[in-house]
Amino acid sequence: MIQFENDAEAIKAFRNKYEILKSEVSKVIIGQDDVIRDVIVSIFCRSHALLVGVPGLAKTLMITTLAKCLGLSFNRIQFTPDLMPSDIMGTEILDENRNFKFIKGPVFAHIVLADEINRTPPKTQSSLLEAMQERSVSIAGKTHNLPNPFFVLATQNPIEQEGTYPLPEAQLDRFMFNIILDYPSVEEEIQIVKNTVTKYLPEPEVVLSVEEVIYFQEFLRKIPIVDNVYQYAVDLSTKTRPGTKLAHSWANDYLAWGAGPRASQNLIMAARCHAVISGKHAPDIDDIKAVAPSILRHRLVKNYKAEAEGISVEDIIQKFLS
Repeated sequence: MIQFENDAEAIKAFRNKYEILKSEVSKVIIGQDDVIRDVIVSIFCRSHALLVGVPGLAKTLMITTLAKCLGLSFNRIQFTPDLMPSDIMGTEILDENRNFKFIKGPVFAHIVLADEINRTPPKTQSSLLEAMQERSVSIAGKTHNLPNPFFVLATQNPIEQEGTYPLPEAQLDRFMFNIILDYPSVEEEIQIVKNTVTKYLPEPEVVLSVEEVIYFQEFLRKIPIVDNVYQYAVDLSTKTRPGTKLAHSWANDYLAWGAGPRASQNLIMAARCHAVISGKHAPDIDDIKAVAPSILRHRLVKNYKAEAEGISVEDIIQKFLS
């Protein structure tokens, strides 16, 4: 059983593990520090993340490497238009003794990469999103618990929208983060090419055990937060809701819909983890601001006026934070 003398020792241990984890991942993934940080934060917050980026930016390699470093099992699901819920969840078959036997699907792993989730119809999308929320799968009246910890990283390609099924806002809200993966810098791309055209690729080491991941997930939920941080998180969410008493003027002008209470919850949870990896013992307003863009960008729906004036969601979020 993992134990520390006090909370300060646990915070120090988590901070050290985070630095080692980041170092091991950087052996394989060049750059993308903010992306890696947000993915790690969402894992330790017992939540899920949506990763948006063009093909070829090592999304699969990043999550595979993280799974290795965390000592967790990993499965990748390639979403296609003909994918059925049973292809993800599993199905019952009749064995040689004429008894029904449940065959687990690829969702039964600690970390699941849902590659191009918007390429499959809503029925299959919903089956995965149900598993994300309930952390269990119900087949033929029986409930099968998913592994603990359980984390879904879903990816979307922002430049190719033909033949896709965009996730509705209610389903997007299930993801803690919407993480934007951009092109590497010239220097980073040179290093990527050098590393990947050689015969031998670096092999990251295991940094944490499953027990340690679960322990730190539970520990982070116990970190105290002062009332003014709670107030700021809730105020930030309420500012985004057009037509309400506390709405920001930009929300009334440029948004059709704002963030719900789950955004406030995610701001607090993510701020806790961000504070600890930043060397703090408790989160403050700066930690809320640091995680806010990735938490809010998929929860705000622009109206026609924002589209006409070329106002982006990022512009609106920065206005709220300022």
